[in-house]
Amino acid sequence: MKNQLLFTFSFQKYCLLLFLFSSYFMQAQTPKGKLFIIGGGDRSDNLMKQVLSVAELSKKDYIVVLPMSSEEPDSSFIFFKTQMVKLTSNPIVMLNFNKETAQNKVLADSLQKAKLIFISGGDQVRFMNVVQNTPIKTAIQKAYENGSTISGTSAGAAVMSEKMITGNQKLQKEYSGTFDNIRYDNLETSEGLGLLKTAVIDQHFLKRNRYNRLLSALVEFPTLTGIGIDEATAIIVRNNQIEVAGESEVIVVRNPKGILKAKHHNLISIESLQMSIYTAGQKFNIK
Repeated sequence: MKNQLLFTFSFQKYCLLLFLFSSYFMQAQTPKGKLFIIGGGDRSDNLMKQVLSVAELSKKDYIVVLPMSSEEPDSSFIFFKTQMVKLTSNPIVMLNFNKETAQNKVLADSLQKAKLIFISGGDQVRFMNVVQNTPIKTAIQKAYENGSTISGTSAGAAVMSEKMITGNQKLQKEYSGTFDNIRYDNLETSEGLGLLKTAVIDQHFLKRNRYNRLLSALVEFPTLTGIGIDEATAIIVRNNQIEVAGESEVIVVRNPKGILKAKHHNLISIESLQMSIYTAGQKFNIK
């Protein structure tokens, strides 16, 4: 009887410790921050006011702009700052990192403490070539985990995913803004910031007719949710819930079933998939 009581107590203690550990682990894995991901194109004052509202800046907080995607980083920063100084009195600074300064831990610490981080448009591969495997990428991830809002437009939207669409095709050497068809093993992806692990982002979506590209991503990564964000439109990510903002639409595709590769030309077929269209104010969940 004594041994049975001891076993029961030990088992209950084990279960309690397991529960506490699991709760701590889940909390540690859940970011406190938010993502405000813009599909490119015009950014209205109303849309940028929403960015500021989501970020919940206090008077002492500052905004950091990361313009490394752009061929003209100074111009990207000036364009952003010119609009934002009309909307907020918070300081706005540019940190234009290169391969050398990306290893600077003092600058990375300053970045991590920013309450709002904005990533400009341009070329997502150019951006990731600077920040990959550096304290800068870690600082962005830590800022998000600790409660900062990470925002970006166009290329700055693409980098949010763990699986990042580069824009290139493996089976076609020349770059094309759209894909002519849906082929197996044609989509080139690389590692992004990893702030969104269960979804892949595409931008300028309706404006540039990028359905084939996003469907190609879903063929390669069928467990992910494909999110196509149109220009002048954004998604606001709060953990697993997403809200749409802006002037146009967001296309969501997921759960492809019956994916088959044809015998010729790498063409594929999909028996069924789920597709949804959302406008401003509507919400949906991802895994």
